[in-house]
Amino acid sequence: MAQCRLIWFFTSLLCVVAVVNASAGDTDPLYKTCVEQCEKTGCVGNKCFQHCKFSSDGNPIDGPWYLQEPLYQRWKEWDCRSDCRYYCMLAREEEREKLGHSPVKYHGKWPFRRVYGIQEPVSVALSALNLAVQFHSWVSFFILVNYKLPLKQNKMTYYEYTSLLHVYGLLSMNSWFWSAVFHSRDVDLTEKLDYSSAVALLGFGLILAILRAFNVRDEAARVMVAAPLIAFVTTHILYLNFYQLDYGLNMKVCLGMGVAQLLIWAVWAGVSHHPSRWKLWLVVVGTGLATLLDIYDFPPYRSFVDAHALWHATTIPLSYLWWSFFRDDAEFRTMALIKKAK
Repeated sequence: MAQCRLIWFFTSLLCVVAVVNASAGDTDPLYKTCVEQCEKTGCVGNKCFQHCKFSSDGNPIDGPWYLQEPLYQRWKEWDCRSDCRYYCMLAREEEREKLGHSPVKYHGKWPFRRVYGIQEPVSVALSALNLAVQFHSWVSFFILVNYKLPLKQNKMTYYEYTSLLHVYGLLSMNSWFWSAVFHSRDVDLTEKLDYSSAVALLGFGLILAILRAFNVRDEAARVMVAAPLIAFVTTHILYLNFYQLDYGLNMKVCLGMGVAQLLIWAVWAGVSHHPSRWKLWLVVVGTGLATLLDIYDFPPYRSFVDAHALWHATTIPLSYLWWSFFRDDAEFRTMALIKKAK
């Protein structure tokens, strides 16, 4: 049961958790009044916004808002409502702090302070570091199988899962890239791209787990395994993007695929005699423990570092360990096949 709990904790984080529509902060009457007044006057205290000034026909007086912002901020789509909510949140949190109250969530998110227009700077930085680790690990794997290990006469690698891991590496980097973008600016487009990339990575991870654990090497058999899973994941991504962004359904899909692949890896590590199977156990247990940070979900320290940011930090060494297993696996399989050929 303990192992199942760890698996549940880990997979629940592989997709972004649904944002709560009504949080304690945005239902606060003082906060709501502040936002309403800001949208009418364009000011929160002494802070005023040009893009909140409208003419009688509803158009901004000084032209479109994206022509009024500094160049580096235009892509972030800060509009009147976004700025009103942000500065009203800061003002309300300052008042709550003076009264000795702890921070509360607004529109499903903790009150973070922007840095150069970036919504969650620490999570963005850690997502970028995860992206760098994935890139470094993927390149290390590529160099190992193509230049350090022996090759077949046709210059192909002995390791049967090389191409699969190349795809996995690209999907991982894509997922962390959109994670950084999403934490930089949470809008509908970046949210969907973050969700979609996470689902794609999780789905391909399940394919990889099945093919490696069951040692599926025949191309026709691989297609039979991968085709229905690819079709399912593609359909789910299209559903989320073009029909309805159903957080509950997405959570169930992610949970199902995550539990399936982690169970496969855990059982395979238990029954196989792979010399690096202990690394798989460390990844499973480590990610389970790390996810406890997100379950605890404490307010951001100094308005920058929250539990989810720390979870991003823990995935850095775990990702390195994960790729380390596959480098070991490539060496193990290559040596075994060369010895068999002799």
